[in-house]
Amino acid sequence: MIPYEDLGKSNQPFFKAYKKRFQHFLESGWYVLGDEVREFEKDFAAYINTNYCTGVASGLDALFISLKTLELPDGAEVIVPSNTYIATVLSIVEAGLKPILVEPDIATYNIDPLKIEASISDKTRCILPVHLYGKCADMDPILEIASQHKLYVIEDAAQAHGAKYKGRMAGSFGNLAAFSFYPTKNLGALGDGGSINSNNSAFDKQIKSLRNYGSSKKYYNEHVGYNSRLDEIQAAFLRIKLKALNEITDHKRKLSNIYFEKLSSSDFILPQQHPDYYDVFHIFNIRHPKRDELKAYLEKNGIKTDIHYPVAPVDQVAMKGILDNFYTPIAKEIHQTTLSLPISFMHTEADIIKVCEVLNQF
Repeated sequence: MIPYEDLGKSNQPFFKAYKKRFQHFLESGWYVLGDEVREFEKDFAAYINTNYCTGVASGLDALFISLKTLELPDGAEVIVPSNTYIATVLSIVEAGLKPILVEPDIATYNIDPLKIEASISDKTRCILPVHLYGKCADMDPILEIASQHKLYVIEDAAQAHGAKYKGRMAGSFGNLAAFSFYPTKNLGALGDGGSINSNNSAFDKQIKSLRNYGSSKKYYNEHVGYNSRLDEIQAAFLRIKLKALNEITDHKRKLSNIYFEKLSSSDFILPQQHPDYYDVFHIFNIRHPKRDELKAYLEKNGIKTDIHYPVAPVDQVAMKGILDNFYTPIAKEIHQTTLSLPISFMHTEADIIKVCEVLNQF
């Protein structure tokens, strides 16, 4: 059996360092917002090439607190891709704002810049592009539109650690960028975690306050804040893994090359490749009109897959009454045909060759 993911095996190369760091953490007696968080924030800001980074409890919190930091009026509109993971939409709703769905480019699965302006109204305050599957959104036209209409840009970079667009890191383009360190991510913790990166000192100061009950000085609260701090132990693990992130990325890109070499684009719709984009393949997705039949065939032949994602946001029960007025046929087509293939740090080239052999027999 070739699993879709085995987090135990993926993390095994780091076990010795994890145990050593945990012992140090345990004996330190400082378990919340200590040196590990501060050092990770400094290291990850440097990696993404931003001036600031603030660790928070999850990727969802990173999005939500980013939106709250902008202090937008209640009901302000935020443009977001129609095929994103539900967390992106939930952050907008939880912040008291209105999500405005814009369809993706069917080739890249990221928001289509050509469709954005038609959805801008006098209530629009922010564009929230998502770097889906580890491929950056087309940021140049997005930033140009934002500049013309005086809109904020928050990058949802939850799946794009180390991805690049025209040589620049995902997370370094917008006013703010939200990352997730969920265990399956290329830079994954051993639990939940997230960060908000920026180049704005005022934003960073407010974010650090909002994540900690709205307080920048103990027992003194300037804002209505939250309890959303990156765990000290998770920061310790992330510092170890960050040093290996380029190695993880290189490995996943090598595995992706096997898929591109051995799978026919006439039989499967493969991810788009373009020299402007340095993709990190958090997910390697293909599309096929008989997706469910293909998934069952692979499982019958000992290969586990996943679907990111089976249900479009507009069709989620939780979104009834919120997204009722949006027609998103491109998103639905993606959700009905996409299939995620094995491509993790624990997979070998032989694993991927086997997956290709079975796929080509379908």
